[in-house]
Amino acid sequence: QVQLVESGGGLVQAGGSLRLSCAASGRTSSSYDMGWFRQAPGKAREFVSAFDRGKTYYATSVKGRFTISRDNAKNTVYLQMPSLKPEDTAVYYCAARADTGSYRPVSVADEYDYWGQGTQVTVSS
Repeated sequence: QVQLVESGGGLVQAGGSLRLSCAASGRTSSSYDMGWFRQAPGKAREFVSAFDRGKTYYATSVKGRFTISRDNAKNTVYLQMPSLKPEDTAVYYCAARADTGSYRPVSVADEYDYWGQGTQVTVSS
């Protein structure tokens, strides 16, 4: 089992920045794929960013703005979010999955095995 705890959410004005953290505990490994999803009210959970076999992936809506990083020594994944927009408002979830060696799409929520409780990000206009 892997436990994920997100932190770093909050209320910011448009153009502001936040850094989300996801601390993993339990049966963690640097080979685990880690990602971020978000869900706005009334909308489906959507992919934001992820690591997969050492590569980084981003949704079109955040590519060039957000940066995902990880500190394997701390079992922590980060999401740096500068230049925030009101449309970035959502609950942000950290997700993890073991690297099985087989191809699994990074942007599909059902392909992840573990989830955090979420952290709210609210961007005011």
